[in-house]
Amino acid sequence: MERSITYCTEDLQKVWYEAEAKYRALFPNLAQPFLTCTYRSSEEQNKLYAQPTDGLDNDKDGKIDEPDECVTHARGGQSYHNSYPSKAFDIAFKTKEGKLDWSLDNFKIFANIVKSINPKVVWGAKFKFKDYAHFELH
Repeated sequence: MERSITYCTEDLQKVWYEAEAKYRALFPNLAQPFLTCTYRSSEEQNKLYAQPTDGLDNDKDGKIDEPDECVTHARGGQSYHNSYPSKAFDIAFKTKEGKLDWSLDNFKIFANIVKSINPKVVWGAKFKFKDYAHFELH
């Protein structure tokens, strides 16, 4: 799995650079966005797809094969992450203290900035299976 924006299409790279800079400028006191995934192979995609049934404790909570280990409904080749260059990126937010912040408000703010830059980029919150960290170029 790759995390560099250089693994994405040029249009998506532009969106990331502009949205990240605008977010940082407008909200310097909030947790800041960073990339968690750009390109991933079909093999890596299939491993993520199998998490709820792979016999492992993927979320490290002491329980094996539970519903909350489901992180995707896409098999290898079905995700926008699986094309090269990638047509998707995932993000998360980190506080100044280095802690992850999964606040939906941060994702909403970032998504609105992305939409203002390129309305062809779809936020994963619009999917039936909500994926707040995900953005893909249609």
